Amino acid sequence: MPKKKVNQDFDPRIVVFACNWCSYPAADSAGINRMQYPSNVRIIRTMCMGRVNPGHVLKAFEMGADGVLVSGCHFEDCHYSFGARKAAEQYKKLERIVHMLGFEKERMRQEFISAAEFPKFAQVVREMVEQVRKLGPTPIKKVKVPQKTEQAEIVID
Repeated sequence: MPKKKVNQDFDPRIVVFACNWCSYPAADSAGINRMQYPSNVRIIRTMCMGRVNPGHVLKAFEMGADGVLVSGCHFEDCHYSFGARKAAEQYKKLERIVHMLGFEKERMRQEFISAAEFPKFAQVVREMVEQVRKLGPTPIKKVKVPQKTEQAEIVID
């Protein structure tokens, strides 16, 4: 199987679901400490990585993400006790769904990063961007996001 040529002009769009208590502060500390990581990363703060279900990740891909990183507390540091374990279970489900859909599992990643591990956060993001750059753009068709959303009228008889 021939190797894909890496397109250095391609800037993959990476979505990071970051736990409010560990990974989001790590991302913040990485920025405060002027650690370099690519600017094509969009961070979505979640209260707990255990709240990120496969549907959220698939929606990110549907809306144009080329890669998704789900990041949160280590098992023993989770502020919700069960969140990191639940996230690990959800991620296993997500891997099976992605396999069934037929696209690369390397487009997504789960990492456990505490608030003090800001160098690790920056490194993981750099690795993720390079890994997705090698894969190229996402094979999922992008959905146009409407600029204004109209409220649906609900009629109850």
